[in-house]
Amino acid sequence: MRFLVVEDEPRIAELVADALRKAGFVVDVQQSVGDACHALDLFPYDGMVLDLGLPDGEGLDVLRVTRAKGQRLPVLVLTARDALEDRVGGLDAGADDYLVKPFASEELVARAKALLRRPGLALGTVLQAGHLALDTLGREALVDGCPLMLGRQELALLEHLMRRLGRVVPKAVLEDKLYGEGDEIASNAIPVHIHHLRRKLGEAGAGCGIQTVRGIGYFLTEEAQA
Repeated sequence: MRFLVVEDEPRIAELVADALRKAGFVVDVQQSVGDACHALDLFPYDGMVLDLGLPDGEGLDVLRVTRAKGQRLPVLVLTARDALEDRVGGLDAGADDYLVKPFASEELVARAKALLRRPGLALGTVLQAGHLALDTLGREALVDGCPLMLGRQELALLEHLMRRLGRVVPKAVLEDKLYGEGDEIASNAIPVHIHHLRRKLGEAGAGCGIQTVRGIGYFLTEEAQA
């Protein structure tokens, strides 16, 4: 899953981004209203952490634009403003949760995950295919109850294939989901991850496999039961 962090204080932005990345999320950081709105137009984010005081305006401006466009991604407002009217204003503008600085990284991650558990947002926290189960928030894959050891990128790749079981996921979409803005992406990065993931699923007897549609992308299929 991919989060946008909108925060103009570099130290705090780094703290938030690092906490989310350790929890298994891909993270982009923007520091202004304009850059945040531009990023939201370009990339399919699953959630946003939003500061209210930004150099070129209010974080609520980002929120209003997002909601006006019909984008329903969950938004966690993160701010030093702790007055009741600020909290009410943020929630009325469309925020899903409100966390006051200073904050604990563990609480921020827990709240972000809680937002993704809401109906219609996370699309289910445990995905199933064949003998494979993926806890998308706990970041754990199991085959018949036994842990399947996967790297962070492999887990992210598997999640997006499982969410679209039987449907082709274009390579470009996978790149957007697995890599943050500004990351250098080798042309063979996704095929290499697919190769390793396909091998691990086969060795574990996951009961599902990855098919390639040449020049387009990949899809996950459940294997026929014997």
